[in-house]
Amino acid sequence: MRRRTFLQQLSALAVLPQAPAIVTSDRARPVIDAGVAAGPLGARDAIIWAHVDRPGRMVVEYSTTPSFIKPVRIANGLNATPGNGLTGRTRISNLPAGQDIFYRVRFEDDSNSKVLSAPVEGRFRTAPQERRRVRIAWSGDVVGQGWGIDTARGGMQLFRTMANENPDLFLHVGDTIYADAPLAETVTLDDGTLWKNVMTPSKAKVAETLDEFRGNHLYNRLDEHYRRFSSEVAQVVMWDDHEVRNNWFHSEILDDPRYTERRVSVLASRARQAFLEQYPVTMERSADAAIYRSIPMGPLVDVFALDMRSYRSANNANMQPVRGADTNFLGDRQLRWLADGLTASKATWKVVAADMPIGLVVSHTPGLHEAAANGDPGPARGRELEIAWLLKTLQERRVKNVIWVTADVHYSAAHHFHPDRAATKQFDPFWEFVAGPAHAGTFSMGEPDLTFGTEVRFKGVPPDLKPNRPPDAGLQFFGVAEINPADASMTVSIVNTAGTRLFEQRLEPSR
Repeated sequence: MRRRTFLQQLSALAVLPQAPAIVTSDRARPVIDAGVAAGPLGARDAIIWAHVDRPGRMVVEYSTTPSFIKPVRIANGLNATPGNGLTGRTRISNLPAGQDIFYRVRFEDDSNSKVLSAPVEGRFRTAPQERRRVRIAWSGDVVGQGWGIDTARGGMQLFRTMANENPDLFLHVGDTIYADAPLAETVTLDDGTLWKNVMTPSKAKVAETLDEFRGNHLYNRLDEHYRRFSSEVAQVVMWDDHEVRNNWFHSEILDDPRYTERRVSVLASRARQAFLEQYPVTMERSADAAIYRSIPMGPLVDVFALDMRSYRSANNANMQPVRGADTNFLGDRQLRWLADGLTASKATWKVVAADMPIGLVVSHTPGLHEAAANGDPGPARGRELEIAWLLKTLQERRVKNVIWVTADVHYSAAHHFHPDRAATKQFDPFWEFVAGPAHAGTFSMGEPDLTFGTEVRFKGVPPDLKPNRPPDAGLQFFGVAEINPADASMTVSIVNTAGTRLFEQRLEPSR
């Protein structure tokens, strides 16, 4: 063994005071091979996540200093097994408010607890208890439309730009993967050069098996910018359609020769398990663990992350005059949870993170609709009825300062809604901000729906944009909502890959 290798291994083993003085070869040690991540569970708790290359027991240490003076050690989380895709999750609780938390993860080998992985470190920030500046970023849509990781072109550069913004929280608002969009090794660009994708078996075909869905999520973590961002910023991760299949709903039967399993309900069950394994979303193992949840971020802002996929009815013409079983979008239980949560919130601002926009028409096929909007400018119908009920309820309960953030449509925009322009008028004016893709094809502006008086105040792409622009064209976007503690104002910005603020809107809180 070379002296340098020996010293590196000896140093790694010395990190944990409890670690036994044993030296093993790198091949014998477990390897944390996809980075680490943290997700908030309320204001003072968090989930630490990691993936390892073999079964093992997860050990987490955390501290309020990067030097790990007097760290807290936890070894009672969900350990990595083949049954959970070799992912470990550990809950850490009773954290101090408004504090950077530094953590490191190791795994004990399942067959020999004295053999430990090298540590991998991460950090995140807890919600403040006092009025303090809070910065929340969001985006969505990763590795879509054939654009994977091309290391020669810088990889997933938007994640580097977002990391440089140093947000307190990141909202990944859906399309975390494109399980239905295999990659080709190369894509010929307009100038004749080649986009060269990093390839893995899971990205060479549509995902059908549980391991193929898992592999799609792990593919993203091959990118250094993605891994760094995941290790530095607490994340609230949501799902949308491409975690399973474009525009899916549970009762759908596919007519697609690429699939041997054509029951979407079966595919969705596997995809849901993979999604919950691969991110710090929940510690629950049950099949009905909720993806929608609320995250307090101090006295200035609460976040409400939605699930617009799990409870929807089949995509249809979306023109029903009254609510029923065929107009579900959020579903009654989630809808009432959202209304009650927004009503009960004491925070100045309420940010609703949605995986689909409410002000744009998103079609499934001609005559069928994927989102809430149906393209008819008249009074609310179909899935719009849920949105109308929510907006009316918030007005009746005098809930103020609610904004919506989303992605899904692969461009950036700002929408203002006002009852004076609307056919359905019982609501207070509000904003919806769209920012994405994070690393996927960029498209031109979609069609606004006027039922709630949508007015497009900003669009981040030209109307004649050629479809499916590659990530290195610079047309990747994320949003930042920053709350100023001095006057509780919120400034929402749309930012591109270069870090340029293309749009800013200052919002004053209503009292």
